[in-house]
Amino acid sequence: MIGEDLLYKIFTKLHAVECAAAACVSRSWNVTITRLLSLPKLSSALSLSPSLQVAVNDVADKVLASPIRPQFVIASIGPAFDLDEAHRLITGRFGSRIPVITSTSQGIFGQNATSNEFEEVQWDNYEDDEAHADLGNENHGALLTVGFLPGLAVDLIPLSKTRGNQVLMIVDLVLSVKERSSSRSGSASPVGILLFSDEETDIRPVLEKFDYAFSTETVIVGDGGSQFLYRGETAINPSSNKAASSAAVALLFSRDRGKPPGVGETQFHMMLSTGVSSIGPTYKAVSARERPRDYSTWITAKREAIRENLDGQTILDQISDELGGHNHCPALYVGVTKRRKCSIGQEKPSWILMHEFHEVLRGDEEYLYVHGLGIRSGDTFRFYHASSDLARASCNAIANNFRHLKQLLNCEGDDHTSNNGVDIRRKSVFGGIMFACCGRGKLFFGEPNVDSSPFLENFPGVTFSGTYCAGEIARADLSSYKQGSQEHSSIRCNLHVFSTVYLLMSYTPALPLR
Repeated sequence: MIGEDLLYKIFTKLHAVECAAAACVSRSWNVTITRLLSLPKLSSALSLSPSLQVAVNDVADKVLASPIRPQFVIASIGPAFDLDEAHRLITGRFGSRIPVITSTSQGIFGQNATSNEFEEVQWDNYEDDEAHADLGNENHGALLTVGFLPGLAVDLIPLSKTRGNQVLMIVDLVLSVKERSSSRSGSASPVGILLFSDEETDIRPVLEKFDYAFSTETVIVGDGGSQFLYRGETAINPSSNKAASSAAVALLFSRDRGKPPGVGETQFHMMLSTGVSSIGPTYKAVSARERPRDYSTWITAKREAIRENLDGQTILDQISDELGGHNHCPALYVGVTKRRKCSIGQEKPSWILMHEFHEVLRGDEEYLYVHGLGIRSGDTFRFYHASSDLARASCNAIANNFRHLKQLLNCEGDDHTSNNGVDIRRKSVFGGIMFACCGRGKLFFGEPNVDSSPFLENFPGVTFSGTYCAGEIARADLSSYKQGSQEHSSIRCNLHVFSTVYLLMSYTPALPLR
């Protein structure tokens, strides 16, 4: 007769499909496997095969090589692969009730399915291929991340567009999230939201509503500019056809009040590494002319406490002087502070303060031209420029924060010991996901793996994966850009530039049943 402990060890060596089949053999096997599958797990793999079929098989076989009960699947592919075909192949490897999001990204981070080495792959989207030949990457590859988070329920909710694709149904999305979270947990605010936005969608109004509607404890991260397809239990986006696609999709994580006895608690921890530094004085927009056709705004402004109106070229000359006379800055933005009224449905509106980045396009003797809409006369703004030195220092600060988190989790776990001194409630980080700006990476820092090093150094052997994206979503405030500045903590900032967003997942086992 094989003992339960030995049987448990045998089951841990099985492929996920084999383990699921073994659970049907007998009641005792089912009980043992259920205990095994109740543990937290994030599994991820990367493949750089030029064949889509081979790449999908590589990563799917790897993540399913050990027992796991998938609650969600996130896949990222290179721009050389067909999104529709990739989504079809990936969804075919997982049950129809499991939420799946497949997106085309700017690059991927993760453990290679063949070599088991951690790799950072940034796909070459530059027009001048010869100038960036040192990236050495073809535009193919796939990253697959599969997770089971004990104590949480996972749902997928899309953001729909009205007929003609002109208006986003943002309020409907917020109310759907509230309703689903309430039914799962009894709270209208979920634990976390992973949000993926179409590259042609301005996700900022959505983030504004989310930030206003949900508890400050709700973690919101994601990719603010990609192509994606999804499949959920009650929602499906089967084609990348623009006319039929959704504007965004939210992967919702709610507390599961129906979780079985003995299941612990999964927590999210979000940290943000910034990569832009403010420069020059504060300006105030005197006029702001929106041009929806080319998605830009034409601005005239003045410096605070000075009455003279300034044209775009004069403003840029002032910023050039601040930069030491360099006329060309590879990445220049205005960070605009906006005071707006916000409400959900028929409730009374409230004032909110938010900070949004707009890329500077150019300036002339009339206007300063910036990308995006939503700027009004009276809004104040400062200029920001990308800085690899600041980004590296920010990564070092993140590494210190990770060390502190690890120590904190260990200390909290030490408070719960059995009579024989054995820790029975050890908290630990079991996985991490990263969203990094496509402007960062090897060319930005001069070496690879700078963004991934804070996690890899502090949590060796723990599953970690991520993507390069064009618009990093992270629910935060302006104090992230001004360390120790309490006055900026009330100014919300949810869509970032030249940043890296880290989402860590930790688990606290439940106390033994008595």
